Amino acid sequence: MHSRVQPTPGFWRGKRVLLTGHTGFKGSWLALWLARMGAEVTGLALPAATEPNLFNLARVADGLHASHECDVRDAQAVAAHVQAARPQIVLHLAAQALVRAGYADPLGTHATNVMGTAHVLDALRGQADARVAVVVTTDKVYRNREWAYPYREDDPLGGHDPYSSSKAAAEIITASYRDAFLAAQGVAVATARAGNVIGGGDWAADRLLPDAVRAWSAGQPVHIRRPEATRPWQHVIEPLAAYMCLAERLWVEPARAGAYNFGPLPHEAATVGNVIKMAAGAGNDCTVSYENNSEGPHEAGWLALETAHARQALGVAPRWGLAMAVERTMAWYRAQHGGADARALCLADLDAWEAAA
Repeated sequence: MHSRVQPTPGFWRGKRVLLTGHTGFKGSWLALWLARMGAEVTGLALPAATEPNLFNLARVADGLHASHECDVRDAQAVAAHVQAARPQIVLHLAAQALVRAGYADPLGTHATNVMGTAHVLDALRGQADARVAVVVTTDKVYRNREWAYPYREDDPLGGHDPYSSSKAAAEIITASYRDAFLAAQGVAVATARAGNVIGGGDWAADRLLPDAVRAWSAGQPVHIRRPEATRPWQHVIEPLAAYMCLAERLWVEPARAGAYNFGPLPHEAATVGNVIKMAAGAGNDCTVSYENNSEGPHEAGWLALETAHARQALGVAPRWGLAMAVERTMAWYRAQHGGADARALCLADLDAWEAAA
């Protein structure tokens, strides 16, 4: 199933949007897309965490109404920026987003992902113009039992590792703020649980394709820890489109507030090994080294999402299959490495995705 539903420029034009985490990989792509549709975007985030980074290479700040350095763990700073921005729509992406980094800093991960989310939602209390808030979590919020069915929105939440548990807690915090405060205030609040994303411009550590690009660019093999681990991979454009379509629907149908899974169809989940083979393609220098599966901290072995709710309620479904997603991602990195402009590459991918309808 390929969706013809996509974000509506006419809806976003002139809307005041607060986007947290706009200096990150997904946040940079989303900020570019919102700005090109004419939204008045205020960004709150820490400085970009990697060098290089998409935020700077794609000159994301140039299209924003305002870009503020702000730590979501600072409740007073968040509240002040929200009050100044008077957002109509909030898209909350700011997070510590890496499983292995969560093991290294569990307290920081929970402070950012749990209390940071609470600070953003609390700042919306009393904001007369606020209508919609979409809190982005992850596919890893579910109590993972390694069983062979995709997780549905009403399955139990949980989390073996600090990252997963922090995001599951963020789901509970969000539901509490919706039920206790924001629904009565007229703010439709939803959570978005998206699968693993790939796409050009990600240079984070411990992510499959960025690790591969770094290794292959240096003429080295990429080291794969768990080639049999299965994930719901998707191009970064897919969940970003879903977040915006969800916000549009909540604007006119606030009763649809709740939790939504976004990802490929369950049978299209793929192993790490398959994805890396697709990325290597016929490249003579794209070698792979497979390591002991048991090394490193615990990570889920099999994970897939049931996305029927999003398809039925919102009409959204992936437009690019896995092969196309990997192809576009690797082409982006090759072109950028060859000197192409990162911003132009992102906009070209957005053009291609929109045309695929």
